[in-house]
Amino acid sequence: MGDVPKTAPVEHADTEVDTDVGLDLVVDRPWVTIVWNDPVNLMSYVAYVFRTYFGYTEEKAETLMMAVHQEGRAVVSSGGREEMERHVQAMHDYGLWATVQKDEA
Repeated sequence: MGDVPKTAPVEHADTEVDTDVGLDLVVDRPWVTIVWNDPVNLMSYVAYVFRTYFGYTEEKAETLMMAVHQEGRAVVSSGGREEMERHVQAMHDYGLWATVQKDEA
């Protein structure tokens, strides 16, 4: 075989590799908005809020509303903390009881 040209190894002085790329996305995701059952709002109104605010289909809104009614609560949204806090405030503006918490999953 002929001579194989050799190259010197490339040195990367003062270069750091960011191994945490995307970590903020993972850490910021496990928050949920929970809507709680209350003795005030009609079930039809709760489903209406879910359709209007979240844009859920009638079927999904009804399923979530029934979970609120029968189980006492339903997770209606998940995502970053700030977004979930906005959802909770919106639910309060509609007169629903809602909280935000870290997802247990």
